Amino acid sequence: MHEALVTFLQVDDLERAHEFYCSTLGLALVTDQGACRIYRVTSSAFLGVCDHAGPAVPDGVIVTLVRDDVEKYCHALERVGVEFEKRVSYNERFGITQAFLRDPDGHLIEIQRFDDPDWDQPLTQ
Repeated sequence: MHEALVTFLQVDDLERAHEFYCSTLGLALVTDQGACRIYRVTSSAFLGVCDHAGPAVPDGVIVTLVRDDVEKYCHALERVGVEFEKRVSYNERFGITQAFLRDPDGHLIEIQRFDDPDWDQPLTQ
């Protein structure tokens, strides 16, 4: 059995979303289902975009891409014209480095690095 996570976003224009997620953010397209496309984020996490269930509703969802190279990646995005809502900064409260931008449908995208190297270790009970 394959275990994975797919998060789906509703978009208004599938081709425009494809251009953003594949060409701009550099995510690899792994499945094209016609009305939905799925992109690889990590070996077991995927982001899907669909245009068949109604208009995009971007409020309340944050898609976070965790990367070690936040500054370099965001600088590369700026070079191709991506505008940031919040430029790269350190968030002391959460111990992360982060930046925020919006996709063409208004979904909030966070580029983030956990500055604690053990952030993904199980908590003891």
